[in-house]
Amino acid sequence: MFIRQTRTGNKATGESYVTYRLVRTERIGGKVRQITVLNLGRHFPIKQEDWPILCSRIEQLLNPQALLLPLHCSEHIERSAQRYHAQLVARAPIVASATESGTAGSAGEPRPSTDFQEVDVDSLRMTQPRSVGIEHVGLHAASELGLLETLNELGVNGVVQASILGNLIGRMGQPGSELATWNWLQQHSALGELIDVDFLSMSHRCLYRASDVLMKHREVIETRLFSTARTLFDLPETVTLYDLTNTYFEGEAKGNPKARRGRSKEKRSDCPLVTLGLVLDGSGFVRRSQTFAGNVSEPGTLVSMLTGLGAPAGALVVMDAGIATDANVTWLVEHGYRYLVVRRGGLRQFDENRSVTLETAGEELLHLQKELSPDGRELCLYCHSPTRQLKEEAMLAQSCGRFEAGLQQMSDGLHKPRSEKNHDQLLERLGRLKQKSRGAANTTRSISSPRIPARR
Repeated sequence: MFIRQTRTGNKATGESYVTYRLVRTERIGGKVRQITVLNLGRHFPIKQEDWPILCSRIEQLLNPQALLLPLHCSEHIERSAQRYHAQLVARAPIVASATESGTAGSAGEPRPSTDFQEVDVDSLRMTQPRSVGIEHVGLHAASELGLLETLNELGVNGVVQASILGNLIGRMGQPGSELATWNWLQQHSALGELIDVDFLSMSHRCLYRASDVLMKHREVIETRLFSTARTLFDLPETVTLYDLTNTYFEGEAKGNPKARRGRSKEKRSDCPLVTLGLVLDGSGFVRRSQTFAGNVSEPGTLVSMLTGLGAPAGALVVMDAGIATDANVTWLVEHGYRYLVVRRGGLRQFDENRSVTLETAGEELLHLQKELSPDGRELCLYCHSPTRQLKEEAMLAQSCGRFEAGLQQMSDGLHKPRSEKNHDQLLERLGRLKQKSRGAANTTRSISSPRIPARR
């Protein structure tokens, strides 16, 4: 075998380029002809001086019995030879067995005795071990949910579909970025063999393009997948979980109109952000997702998210204090929703004489007090945790100690030479100290867990 360069052209664009082919010679009718064994593509990564070693290694893999001396080659050439060998084996014609072809004899003839051979297990050597368990589960789930049918209806071609499956199943098997998923598909997963796709020759950019396609058809895919999941598992539409988070970009992200500066939950307010919203049902299945601008007001997103869901009246909406403003609670009541929220603000009222004590799974004692609001519309549950009280008191004492130590240091500096005495600089220093010691002035506040009001 040898590798041949062939110059060809694109008839549509007129572009001329070089392709590489793995070729073997064969004598046919008294003439020696060159037969293409495998097309290596336009972007063949092996240097020309290493072509003979690669061809020799492929021939050794195809004829292991003829191997007399081991061929030493680099790791890169070995991986390439193993990949091309696997492609050649997959493309080889399947020879039917003698019993299946019917040429082994008549039905009345006895079958030949089975031939057993012994193998030294210690002499076996693993080459490119791959996982198949999570891949089978992911492919079965995609089939049951009708994902591939949905992608076909959306006009997504086969290469992008394979990249989408690689992205999704890679997140199931080993969660990570597109680049980490690409490395997993190339080095650890047998997904390519299961769906007959060569991920070793696929660029990592294909996975990024697949993510763009999923984002483009996000609403259609989410709607169909949730509808199928609800049918498969008979899911009741009684509970809706809603929350938001945000993530940041390392660069300026000028090409993304939603990348804005705002309050980062990862403490990276120096970077442009985008806000991610997610709606789940009570069983944890995704109903809808949405991407907002990084500086969006979280409470203002609730109405737009729930309006498009079509949830029936009486459904229970669960959200945290960041979204549970008075305006949102009023909107939920007006549209017939029930809600379970941690309400903002308000006094933390707790009467130990009117409470009951429960023990959690972690053997922690909680004191609960149930109260009905004056208008009878809300059932308020006040919770008191002695463990949390001790924690908050310790945090508050630490904050107060840090704040007082900073004030004392500023005061002592007024009487020392070469210390800061400028009025404006001292005010800036005091502002930074207050920012680092939040809650230090709130020493008279009663400490208890937040209440959780729920509409009856």
